Amino acid sequence: MTVMKGMKGLILAGGLGSRLRPFSHSMPKQLIPIANRPVLVHVIESLRDLGVTDIGVIVAPRSGEIEEALGDGAQFGVRLSYIPQAQPRGLAHCVMLARDFLGDDDFVMYLGDNMLTDGVRDIAEDFRTHRPAAQIVVHKVVDPSEFGVAEVDAEGRVLRLVEKPREPAGNLAVIGVYFFTAAVHAAVDAITPSARGELEITDALQWLVEHGADVRARTYEGFWRDTGRVEDVLECNSELLKGLQGAVHGEVDADSELIGAVVVEAGARIVRSRVVGPVIVGAGSVVEDCSIGPCTTIGPRCRLRSSEMEHTIVLEAASVTGVGTVRGSVIGRQATVTSAVAPGWHRLLVGDHASVEVAA
Repeated sequence: MTVMKGMKGLILAGGLGSRLRPFSHSMPKQLIPIANRPVLVHVIESLRDLGVTDIGVIVAPRSGEIEEALGDGAQFGVRLSYIPQAQPRGLAHCVMLARDFLGDDDFVMYLGDNMLTDGVRDIAEDFRTHRPAAQIVVHKVVDPSEFGVAEVDAEGRVLRLVEKPREPAGNLAVIGVYFFTAAVHAAVDAITPSARGELEITDALQWLVEHGADVRARTYEGFWRDTGRVEDVLECNSELLKGLQGAVHGEVDADSELIGAVVVEAGARIVRSRVVGPVIVGAGSVVEDCSIGPCTTIGPRCRLRSSEMEHTIVLEAASVTGVGTVRGSVIGRQATVTSAVAPGWHRLLVGDHASVEVAA
């Protein structure tokens, strides 16, 4: 493992998550579980894999739930410092708020709702070796007009950055991981708010380019998603489950069948059910008289009875009873979904603590 000596991490976890409602009404969007672990935990582990253990976390006023979930970071082998942001004012503003924490150290900034499942070790090593003023991570996309786009020369030097261009000059979208030296602080101090009233990190990067700084781009070829929408959360869940190794730590009765990679966590029970992996059944959950299909994650202490589901996430302590086939769905924490007779398949987005009866 490459150890990024002297490098700090900065995770941005202050966004409101309006596209992830109803779930972001009752939890910070960065805590939604993917493969039974919050997105932020995946991000922290990605930084730790780079050898980055001193990490600042930008949080919104409703940060208590994040701090309660992550603590001081010791359980993940890192040290976390929380930096409040009263209201979202742009990514460059986050760098400004973190100035005292960052000092003059190099740092990697990671958006707390982004998933790069293949990691960025090679890209981090490239930054460590060459130490440009800034190094952005780009990804080839179908519709670059929806992103910040980097125009790059043959050597990977950034020539220009354009935010959501009407006529993109290329297909390299700037995604949620950035490497910086202390040179970025002068850029952040120099820029002014954009038309939407925010200090844009693309403007800071463009300032560096225009002032002759070495700004480079490296292309990430693996799976990447911004988990800002339910569809992206489900796709990330499926992607992470691809590498699942089956393990049974709970109970599976003689009338049940497990096929493929299935994890049954401690205290969970599978009764008269068929489970086709990849599937995770969380600790203390009960799956009874059910058929559970691939790419499903069931959180801890859930109760599933006489139902079918696949490609679905069921959050902590939820209950689903008598529902035909649930597919492409997310069931919130402590939610209750029932049906007397519900043939066919259903796509359900049920918020935390909600109670839903599915009609026939």
